[in-house]
Amino acid sequence: MQIKFTRKNLSIPYFIFLLLFVVAPLIVLFYYAFTNGSGKFTISNFTGFFTNSNTVGTLFYSFAIAFVTTIICLMLAYPTAYFLATSKLKTKSVIIMLFVLPMWINFSLRITALKEILTLIEGNLAFYPFLNTIIGMTYDFLPFMILPIYTAIEKLDPALLEAAKDLGANDREAFLRITLPLSMPGITSGISMVFLPAMTNYVVLDMLYNSTYIMGSLIGSYFTTDNWNFGSMIALILLLIICVFALLTNTKEEVNETGGELL
Repeated sequence: MQIKFTRKNLSIPYFIFLLLFVVAPLIVLFYYAFTNGSGKFTISNFTGFFTNSNTVGTLFYSFAIAFVTTIICLMLAYPTAYFLATSKLKTKSVIIMLFVLPMWINFSLRITALKEILTLIEGNLAFYPFLNTIIGMTYDFLPFMILPIYTAIEKLDPALLEAAKDLGANDREAFLRITLPLSMPGITSGISMVFLPAMTNYVVLDMLYNSTYIMGSLIGSYFTTDNWNFGSMIALILLLIICVFALLTNTKEEVNETGGELL
């Protein structure tokens, strides 16, 4: 019997994977989020999140860490990516590899090495918890900001800059009107890849002696104390925030791709 490989047949493993590892966990998450310990439907978990000063404070603290980390990564990544993409260095592929190389090393080992360096500089890391967390997050996520920006700038047609200069634009005007708007898809991709994980990556906080919770550690604390209902609601709210953020960044990318920013 000969098996015919059609597009429909080839998609079956993909749908099975989605059902087992995406749809089924989401169903469990929704069930626990909207039920109490007795299994009865309730919205008290939802209202409790916004009336609890601890959870709201953790949400804002997570936003602060993610926002500062994203801004610093962007300020460091854009000049680096711009220089590498526009330079005629023969070794720029090697330099890009050096940025990617730390990502091949185990995450815990990298943060442990950073912790040792910060300990030599500061002594007691507990004195500067927020600063050390930002340093750790930036160190961890900087390559995720550099690579998409570098790719976006490298793909730019040099003829656009030449045309802008032929029309009387100087280097600054050509950058602001051509390079920067056309590199926005890379910027928005980098922001998504840095901002969203930075809100939940509590391993950096734990390893750098930051006793304050962020959203990831807050969710974990409720699950470890067997309060799956409230933990699931926090995870669901965080998922909603991530979806809204992703929708906004995707909309921004579509505007840029259609040339809306150049009008």
